[in-house]
Amino acid sequence: MNSVRATNRRPRRVSRPRPVQPERNNGERDEEAPAAAAAEMAIEESGPGAQNSPYQLRRKTLLPKRTAAASATASACPSKSPMEGTSTSSTEAFGHRAKRARVSGKSHDLPAAPAEQYLQQKLPDEVVLKIFSYLLEQDLCQAACVCKRFSQLANDPILWKRLYMEVFEYTRPMMHPEPGRFYQVNPEEHEHPNPWKESFQQLYKGAHVKPGFAEHFYSNPGRYKGRENMLYYDTIEDALGGVQEAHFDGLIFVHSGIYTDEWIYIESPITMIGAAPGKVADKVVIENTRDSTFVFMEGSEDAYVGYMTIKFNPDDKSAQHHNAHHCLEITVNCSPNIDHCIIRSTCTVGSAVCVSGQGACPTIKHCNISDCENVGLYITDHAQGIYEDNEISNNALAGIWVKNHGNPIIRRNHIHHGRDVGVFTFDHGMGYFENCNIHRNRIAGFEVKAYANPTVVRCEIHHGQTGGIYVHEKGRGQFIENKIYANNFAGVWITSNSDPTIRGNAIFNGNQGGVYIFGDGRGLIESNDIYGNALAGIQIRTNSCPIVRHNKIHDGQHGGIYVHEKGQGVIEENEVYSNTLAGVWVTTGSTPVLRKNRIHSGKQVGVYFYDNGHGVLEDNDIYNHMYSGVQIRTGSNPKIRRNKIWGGQNGGILVYNSGLGFIEDNEIFDNAMAGVWIKTDSNPTLRRNKIHDGRDGGICIFNGGRGTALRPRTHSST
Repeated sequence: MNSVRATNRRPRRVSRPRPVQPERNNGERDEEAPAAAAAEMAIEESGPGAQNSPYQLRRKTLLPKRTAAASATASACPSKSPMEGTSTSSTEAFGHRAKRARVSGKSHDLPAAPAEQYLQQKLPDEVVLKIFSYLLEQDLCQAACVCKRFSQLANDPILWKRLYMEVFEYTRPMMHPEPGRFYQVNPEEHEHPNPWKESFQQLYKGAHVKPGFAEHFYSNPGRYKGRENMLYYDTIEDALGGVQEAHFDGLIFVHSGIYTDEWIYIESPITMIGAAPGKVADKVVIENTRDSTFVFMEGSEDAYVGYMTIKFNPDDKSAQHHNAHHCLEITVNCSPNIDHCIIRSTCTVGSAVCVSGQGACPTIKHCNISDCENVGLYITDHAQGIYEDNEISNNALAGIWVKNHGNPIIRRNHIHHGRDVGVFTFDHGMGYFENCNIHRNRIAGFEVKAYANPTVVRCEIHHGQTGGIYVHEKGRGQFIENKIYANNFAGVWITSNSDPTIRGNAIFNGNQGGVYIFGDGRGLIESNDIYGNALAGIQIRTNSCPIVRHNKIHDGQHGGIYVHEKGQGVIEENEVYSNTLAGVWVTTGSTPVLRKNRIHSGKQVGVYFYDNGHGVLEDNDIYNHMYSGVQIRTGSNPKIRRNKIWGGQNGGILVYNSGLGFIEDNEIFDNAMAGVWIKTDSNPTLRRNKIHDGRDGGICIFNGGRGTALRPRTHSST
């Protein structure tokens, strides 16, 4: 037996009698008597009274020469296929080909016998099809070789649909064009004229697990003559034990039913597929209550399991009474294909699908992993694999866990309504996630922790009940060109020495902020479009120090960038505009560097330093704000240099309430009020500024304001 199972359990083989070819006897001659009688009737019908025959449904015009029929027959006869074999007695009524006579060394075709003419040319289509409906597939292929007309009728899709559904049960053809690939088609839309026959040929050599049918099949060899190469078993264990049968090519059909507590350990490249009418996976259920339902071990490279429901449903669901078992367990050095399966587990201590170990590299596609009481898909210990087009939902813990150098490729999965996080990568977990739809999970859509470093590309992460992406405890990762929106908390959270790359994403319409960096968080926030969020587009606090560059931060319901509680960072070459509050806020001991940004068209202040906000503001273009371009107050002491501050509907720079600052080498112009206002105990230093073309004063100092002005350059001002 090639399949591994516990040493104290060996599968019980169903003993099946080998079909024996019966000798011809009088009974068979009696069966041939009606055919002979039909031939005699055909001779009479073809005689002088043929015009009065009652069979005038669809007679064919007699071919002028036998050679025409012979050439048509030769062209219609295919080469021997796996379904061609010895014809049954039903085909013997078709008549015999006339012998050729030799005359003067040249051969001439003799006219066909009247009975043969009648059967091949004049018998109505309806009658031929009725006769063909009693034939099995091999005899039907034999009949197709008789003549062109028989070839056309023997390829009738209705005949092949009946045979196909009798053997395989599918109500739509299941195509199998290559190893590891199965898919159903609509017959009327398929390019092949007879997809039922095409699929029959592709699936013909499979073994069948059909409880209760094996005994009937092997005890009636005459009824199923021509199907000697088909194998039938009562259990999956027995079918796996039959891999050494001469005619077995590794394909196993598991027919409709519920299969319980079988030990399915696979260590050979077998193919196992559900076979049932309608929605196949719903009607083929394999369940275990004591051990993992399927275990793939070394040697199962290219094994295939598809179109079935796989369940692990322990009798006692408490963690104390059983070990961690799974619906699917994929171990080292094996790479099976799992396709179109429904996977369910009520086990609270083991994931539904566990892929672990070096060389574990399955392909899991079009599966539904839902309603499980633990993790849905767990990839760990250097395991890899391809996971595409799966539905993963409503699991008690994460939809997907990736841990300990696991490195899967996960594409186009729908991960939603989880009772925990959507995807959780931690402890050096990696992976490539592309075009996934992750939404409505109770915690974050995507969580990265403890040196995990996934790559997440072109996914949608939205409507999370907390945040969209949560990177913490030294997590990393690359999040590129995703759509992150409508989450209850921030679209992206970065904290506790984490350092991800957030590049080219659209982060919008969050119920709180866009990107929130706190608790010593770092990261590269680059080339994102951040807009329409309820709080700040980017918030930096508590000693965090990210690099923020080339972003568009706009149309927020709050400020654009908010740096507070000793926040730091380099903020450069961004465009910050049309936000409801300040374009940039700097407060409470924060010291960011803002360089080469365009900060404009705000509904309040451009850049606002207050409550000991510090930092450097240099080489920026700050314009068209409803209030001042820059405001400094309450102990704030920034360095403001080489900026253009213009077009404000209020003043250029306003320093008040004990504000400080070094304001040097700036160009301040075309503001509605004074270029620089200094008042209420403020004391800034102004050097080498060019203040011009204002619609009010150049520098206005009042209400106890002070300051140092070194070589100011003012002109064209009132």
